[in-house]
Amino acid sequence: MITVKHLTKQFINPDGSVFKVLKDVNCEIGRGEVISIIGPSGTGKSTFLRALNLLDPPTSGEILFNGENIMAKGYPLNKLRQKMGMVFQSFNLFEHLSILDNVTLAPMKLLGYTRQHAEEEAMAMLRKVGMAEKSGAMPADLSGGQKQRVAIARSLAMHPDAILFDEPTSALDPTMVGEVLSVMRQLATEGMTMLIVTHEMKFARNVSTRIFFMNEGVIYEDGTPEQIFEHPVHSATKAFVQRIHKLVFEVDSPDYDMLDVKTQMGQFCIKYNVAAKHEAACRLTDLMTATVMAQQYPFTLRLTHSEQTEVTALDFMKEHTDISPLQTADSTTVEQLRTLCKEIVEEPTTRGFRVKFIL
Repeated sequence: MITVKHLTKQFINPDGSVFKVLKDVNCEIGRGEVISIIGPSGTGKSTFLRALNLLDPPTSGEILFNGENIMAKGYPLNKLRQKMGMVFQSFNLFEHLSILDNVTLAPMKLLGYTRQHAEEEAMAMLRKVGMAEKSGAMPADLSGGQKQRVAIARSLAMHPDAILFDEPTSALDPTMVGEVLSVMRQLATEGMTMLIVTHEMKFARNVSTRIFFMNEGVIYEDGTPEQIFEHPVHSATKAFVQRIHKLVFEVDSPDYDMLDVKTQMGQFCIKYNVAAKHEAACRLTDLMTATVMAQQYPFTLRLTHSEQTEVTALDFMKEHTDISPLQTADSTTVEQLRTLCKEIVEEPTTRGFRVKFIL
C-alpha cells in the first residue's frame, strides 16, 4: 500500500545550520499491516508519520501510496487525506461542534454525503468506538479517553485505507489509556492498516504485525514483535525495548574518585527502586578495583538496570583483549566475588572482554 524511498526531512536553524530529522528512511507497508513505530524521543517518529500524509512535507525522497507518487507536483492532498486518516495525540476536535457534527463534517464536505447519510455513517462509527450515547454532547463534556475515541470515529467515517496514530495515548490520564487501546485492538482484528507511534510497549508487542525501531532519523531495525523484543540485532534496540538504564565510568587510573562513583551508584539504585543492591555493587567495586582490575587501567565500569527484565548488573570491561580479567585472579578472590552476586558472566565484546556481575 505504501512504499517509502530515501525519505529525508531537514530544518534550517536560526543560525543557518541544517538539522536533519529524517536522514534516509526506506520501507514498504502492506495492506492490513499494523506497524508500531517505537524509539527514543527526538528520533523522528512523529515527523515520519506527518511526512507520510504531507502534513509536514519531506525535503526529498519518494512516497508511493496505492501506486501513486503523492509527492508529485499537483497531487490532490484532499484525495490523500481521505484515504490516509490521522489521529493526533491532542484530539483536535472542533470545540464548538457537537460530537455528531465533528464526525459528519468531513464526509459532508469532502465526500459529498447528505446530512442523513453522514449521520447514519457517523452513528455507526461512534457505536464502533463506544461513543454513540455521547453523540449530542460537546467535546468539553468528555474525558480525554472519550475525546480520543471520537477522533478515531471521525477518521473512520472517511473510510480510509490506512490510519496514522501519532502517540494517541500520550496526552491521556493513565486510567483512560486502556479504553483507547481497546478500540485500536479491535481495528487491528478487523484488518485496518495502521501505523502507530507509541510508547506503550506491551500494546505494540501484542497488536503489531511489525515493529519499526527508529533511531537517529532512520528505521534502525524492522522486524516482527518477537524479533524486536526477544532477539534485537542492534544494541540500541535492545537497550530501548528492555528499558535499560545505565551509569558509565571510564576509570583511567588508581587515582580515580571511587567515592564519587559509589555515591552515584547509590543515587542510581534509589532512582530505579533497587536500593537493596547498592551495598553489593559497592563491595564488588571495591574488591574488583583493589585486586582484579588493579593492573588493568584504563577500564570501563558500568552499572545497568533493565525495567523489563528487572535485572541489575555491574560490568567491568577491558578493551583490546580476548582474555577475561578473572583469569589472573586467585581462587579466593573469585570465590569472594561469587558470594556478592547471583551470577558471574564472562563474555567477549566487539572491543574487548567484559566481566558482568548479576546483582
